[in-house]
Amino acid sequence: MTAPRPAEEVMRLARMGAAHPTRLSFLRVLLRRVQAEGWQFDRPLWQIDAKGVGRAIYRAQGPERSYCLVAFAHDLPDDMRSDRVIATAWDATFALTDGLPDAALLEDLAANVPLQEAGRVGPQVLTLSRANRSVRLFDHVVDCLSRGTRPAPGRRAVWGYLMRTTAVYGSGKFGAADRQDIAARPELTAPFQAEMLTVWLIRQFTVDIAEHLARTRGGPRAVCLDPALRQRLGVGNATGLGMAPFLIRHPRLLNNWMAARRHLPGCAACPMPGPRPSRRCARPCKRPAPLPATGPAITPCNRPG
Repeated sequence: MTAPRPAEEVMRLARMGAAHPTRLSFLRVLLRRVQAEGWQFDRPLWQIDAKGVGRAIYRAQGPERSYCLVAFAHDLPDDMRSDRVIATAWDATFALTDGLPDAALLEDLAANVPLQEAGRVGPQVLTLSRANRSVRLFDHVVDCLSRGTRPAPGRRAVWGYLMRTTAVYGSGKFGAADRQDIAARPELTAPFQAEMLTVWLIRQFTVDIAEHLARTRGGPRAVCLDPALRQRLGVGNATGLGMAPFLIRHPRLLNNWMAARRHLPGCAACPMPGPRPSRRCARPCKRPAPLPATGPAITPCNRPG
């Protein structure tokens, strides 16, 4: 094992900001649980018109309880699209609810969720969020799909997402459930699990609405995104202000993250055990090999070593 990199190198903001996810990342923690417990996902509601306006519900069913992302799609003029926190309108707004919302709750959400900070929700809501379309990519993808052609991998890989969130609120904000009310649930004990579930379901919504608009424009000739490229799509994040107080309040957790990142390249630099490594060892090494070719994923700031 090689010596760990010095802190002066690892703790540079440019390098930290370009870091790839690890097993300690909030979303990776959630997805490992989702896979291990065999969660089921469906879309019990899709009421989106030809202009891309309406509502949809995505349900995540775990072993003991379910959570639902309620999505509201809006017709936002280009001159009103802004990623600033003070914005008052967005392409889509969302709420993650504790269980499937009934008709009364759905109407209450429809009256408040699009208002975001100006609205109020109740304890059945775990998170409140909103997102805007990627100006460079969303229309390009919809146009390609509507004409029966799939977008070129290179352009999609550069930007990486169709929509980006400008806020994901939780922990009691604007009337939502307090953290202490859900922290004892195994699936929500780790930090930001409700928020990560929200973003992961938003990712599915961004693909669905792009393909929906392509079908309304192109009719029978429209196609869906290539599954391999679709799998690599993420969700952009335009702010991340909530991480600042979290990091300040959890210095030991931040230290553990950075210590793990500091030592990982030294572990990865160890030689493989013998000329013919076992299948268990070889498979993980080969699996990520194609990913760097999909875009500028490796930079001087996040290159291992």
